[in-house]
Amino acid sequence: MTEHVTAAIIGAGFGGMGAGISLDRTGIDDWVILEREPDLGGTWQVNRYPGLAVDIPSLSYSFSFEPNPDWSRLFAPGAELKSYCDHVADRYDLRRRMRFEHTVTEAHWDEAEERWVIELSDREPITATYLIAATGFLSQPRVPDIDGIDTFAGTVIHSTDWDATADLTGTRAAVIGTGATAVQLIPEVARQAESLTVFQRTPIWVVPRIDMEMPGWLRALFRRAPLTQKVARKGNDLLLESLIFGVVHHRQAGFASRLVQRGAQRFLHSQVRDPALRRQLTPGYSFGCKRPTFSNSYFRTFTKPHVTLETDPIARVEPDAIVTESGTRHQIDTLLLATGFNLWDVNFPAITVVGRDGRDLGKWWRENRFGSFQGVSVPAFPNFFSLASPFGYTGLNYFTTIEAEMVHLSRVLGEARRRGAPTVEVTETAYDEFCARMRRLVEDTVFTLGDCATARSYYFNQHGEATLLRPTASWRAHREQQRFDLAAYRFSPAQSRSEPSAIRA
Repeated sequence: MTEHVTAAIIGAGFGGMGAGISLDRTGIDDWVILEREPDLGGTWQVNRYPGLAVDIPSLSYSFSFEPNPDWSRLFAPGAELKSYCDHVADRYDLRRRMRFEHTVTEAHWDEAEERWVIELSDREPITATYLIAATGFLSQPRVPDIDGIDTFAGTVIHSTDWDATADLTGTRAAVIGTGATAVQLIPEVARQAESLTVFQRTPIWVVPRIDMEMPGWLRALFRRAPLTQKVARKGNDLLLESLIFGVVHHRQAGFASRLVQRGAQRFLHSQVRDPALRRQLTPGYSFGCKRPTFSNSYFRTFTKPHVTLETDPIARVEPDAIVTESGTRHQIDTLLLATGFNLWDVNFPAITVVGRDGRDLGKWWRENRFGSFQGVSVPAFPNFFSLASPFGYTGLNYFTTIEAEMVHLSRVLGEARRRGAPTVEVTETAYDEFCARMRRLVEDTVFTLGDCATARSYYFNQHGEATLLRPTASWRAHREQQRFDLAAYRFSPAQSRSEPSAIRA
């Protein structure tokens, strides 16, 4: 017989753990987390490249209800984030309901049985009343489609599949990519390699990283007086919000992002004196069109004599070299891919999800327009909640997004349990109205009003629409998750399709 659970969560990263905590708080304890990796942690399990660290201050990068007073640095290294994942799983009794090396390949809605059938690679399927996708926004690595890359005879390592035994000492290395991962990786590679060539397609805006070791007295204060850490977090959250204020409200406050952009330009000038190199490293798009990052060593790395920045496009890869379109040949023995993730083609959603009447979610999104209600739900997909949906990501801190969506889950599933409704589905009307409002708000952002043509930003989907970020302040998004009208959902058995009267919660 096929195993059945009340809820199945896909992904054991922070999003999946947050969903599990939310289910427990709602009174649902019959749930499992299905994770393709051999351990929990999501991003912090998969990524182990040199220089890995959180890219916002650690004071904000945790669940607000489970702060960590023991970060060693203001920007904590990746190993500490993995330890925090383990702590949360143990603290909230999540690990016993996690199933590792369970790769979900497809899920489809069984209308007759009113449940999701979840197909697993090399395992028997299971069914669930509720399906929660917590696969994250960046879960499907992108491998560049470059002529000849399969013929390279040296070592090839993608940043999401780092070989811990790799020794870069004395190598002739190349890094393809200059996104947020590369900003952390490149300085570390430069410290080891005999020579390093960085292939840049698009420059990135970088602001100073005001990092420091967290002194023992401060950590002790946070442990003994948790309110002090809460106050510090609030201050840090305010700083992060100020960085994107002019991005989200560009029509009203574009001066704010322009001020940050000028500050970033001055920072680059202080680190790189060579005007030609500085021009190569200066983005040609407005600040905020692409996710910026923090670093004190990235720009300086390119001033080292053994480091070369190559902006000529790559023509092909040969067994021992990379050749650019101008014919320049860079001989290398180690190829490092910091080429990011494939979002819109395969990440939304990260698996095949088929809802009511055979609607394939990924196909439907790509053939129509990307959208979701409150960043969580889509009509024709009953009892399905995706924590990585269009208009879902809020601000710069992923935990802001997770906790807002935890509120959403608790409210909707709590109401379903209160009513004894076996199915819950967002209405077409609520979905359309929310998406229309988000698209109107995008008109006020830098994505519409700024110069984003050269950004090649993953914020934009293949239709040219900026539908990744929720174009509101983080606090406003969180408040709306607490207050949206529950009449946006239809709580009913499959046989009844009538819209409920308005119910305000």
